[in-house]
Amino acid sequence: MRIGELAAAVGVTTRTVRHYHHQGLLPEPERLSNGYRNYTLRHAVVLARIRRLTELGLGLAEVRDVLADDTEKELAEILQELDEDLARQEAAIHQRRVRLRALLDADELPAEGPVSPELASLFRDMAPLADSPMAVKDREVLALIETAAGPEGREQLLAAVASTLASPEAVARANEAYALLDALVETEPDDPRVVEAARTLAALIPAELLPATDLDQDHSFLRAFYADFPPAQAEAIRLALRIAAGEQP
Repeated sequence: MRIGELAAAVGVTTRTVRHYHHQGLLPEPERLSNGYRNYTLRHAVVLARIRRLTELGLGLAEVRDVLADDTEKELAEILQELDEDLARQEAAIHQRRVRLRALLDADELPAEGPVSPELASLFRDMAPLADSPMAVKDREVLALIETAAGPEGREQLLAAVASTLASPEAVARANEAYALLDALVETEPDDPRVVEAARTLAALIPAELLPATDLDQDHSFLRAFYADFPPAQAEAIRLALRIAAGEQP
């Protein structure tokens, strides 16, 4: 058989056959006097087996191991591992679909884009604060932290934020802090209102939201975080974190 005839017989492309040659999966046949490869029935049998294995989801390295070992025990072990991996993928896909369904069923997606249903619910609780530019930035930072946190950290974050919005009084205090911070946009870091805003904000910061780093260190994330705010706001936030950590202003 010519390469095209072999490929057609097994239902693959000639490019695939050449790729399997290159990967060492399919032995190259002897060439005829005219230079053409002469494939035999054995080549077709091996190629068909490679196709069946890859369609099950085996990678080419695993296919190579199966062909080299050529024992049912080795193949059974690989197929068992593949089945377990597919089960994990199936569970992950199910969880993603659950999350997507929750987002699609929501009345409105948050401006920060897709976040967890729990954080989206907290953002809805923050709706009375929506007119504050500082509140908008706060939501962006919360979405960032949730994305970067592991499952345990994400749970702590959500619980901590929920605790700061647990009552109308708590929402009112948050509104007060945001208003004080919003008023610092055009001021200087030494403005007396910076300390007032810092103390008000510090009273709202749960310990779980404090940076897991020494505030005295020159930390790259904190530098980038502070740089996103006008100087007076950045100073108020920096001071609030120190107060929340137990330091005196």
